[in-house]
Amino acid sequence: MFPDPYNGYVNQLEIEGLHHGYEAREVIRGVDFVLARGAIGCLLGPSGCGKTTVLRCIAGFEPVRAGRIRLNGQLVSGDGVMVPPEGRRIGMVFQEYALFPHLDVAGNIAFGLRGLKSAAREARVRELAELTGLGDALGRYPHELSGGQQQRVALARALAPAPELLLLDEPFSNLDVDLRERLSHEVRDIIKASGATAILVTHDQQEAFAVADEIGVMREGRIEQWDIAYNLYHRPANRFVADFVGQGVFLPARVLNARQVEIELGTLEGDVPTACQVGCDECGKGCLADILLRPDDVVHDDASSLKAEVVHKAFRGAEILYTLRLGSGRRVLALVPSHHNHALGERIGVRLDVDHVVAFQPER
Repeated sequence: MFPDPYNGYVNQLEIEGLHHGYEAREVIRGVDFVLARGAIGCLLGPSGCGKTTVLRCIAGFEPVRAGRIRLNGQLVSGDGVMVPPEGRRIGMVFQEYALFPHLDVAGNIAFGLRGLKSAAREARVRELAELTGLGDALGRYPHELSGGQQQRVALARALAPAPELLLLDEPFSNLDVDLRERLSHEVRDIIKASGATAILVTHDQQEAFAVADEIGVMREGRIEQWDIAYNLYHRPANRFVADFVGQGVFLPARVLNARQVEIELGTLEGDVPTACQVGCDECGKGCLADILLRPDDVVHDDASSLKAEVVHKAFRGAEILYTLRLGSGRRVLALVPSHHNHALGERIGVRLDVDHVVAFQPER
């Protein structure tokens, strides 16, 4: 029904040395990444880091100052080339959904299919409606739909013309927390079932983890690390990524050797990053580091002789996130099954269970 000119290319999107800005202010400072066909990528970062600007450059809404953007091997931005948005076969799902209030669900989905004959258009609308769970709502209007249904209409409309690439700009930001979490999983399933390649922009790491195959953590116009969620959490490339992704605290440590570091809670064993990531030339001579401890690294253990005081607790249903004060006064986090319900001020036994030693240069 739709053209499928893959021409043997494996990567659907290639970004190389992308720079962009407004007048004297540079917003994007050398962004590079590739996205394979059928993959879902995510640009994750705080407000103002440039992630939406990257999306707008990919869509063709913004020219690039330097660098190249290729879609399915074709240069669409850079080196004097600027293919307009309508020539890029890109679908977009906006933050506000931008549904047409005067059109019903079927009309909204069919909006980009006007080049098809009536029977083919109706078949494609029905196909997308079934894929997105809107089969019983085709005759309803946007104001008659819930927020989640409106989002699925916007997604179906964007997918209907079989775009080369699907771009989603903060698509869950207008939804409540519970609906956001449920729909993020639904959206991933829909995109995967459609076979589309997609990029999500968000500041919410839980959305990124739920939807994306690969995530680029952005700061001040640069990608600090492009990786799978597991590596961002357990093997962060730098201190910013370690701080931004997940929760955790840093404790001072003394490096014993290439396999051991010593902190207040005991000795950690594992692969200490090369040169401890702290710039020292040799290990085993007492060089210092900051060690990242995640809440799942600190295990509650009644039998442990090592004690810590409960100073804060956050009930999360199946688990409780405890903030614990150590003997030095420093604090760590511990994620504990919620049937271990301890009072503030109580001293509880803890032990370490650390699989990945994450070390950085001490802050000065």
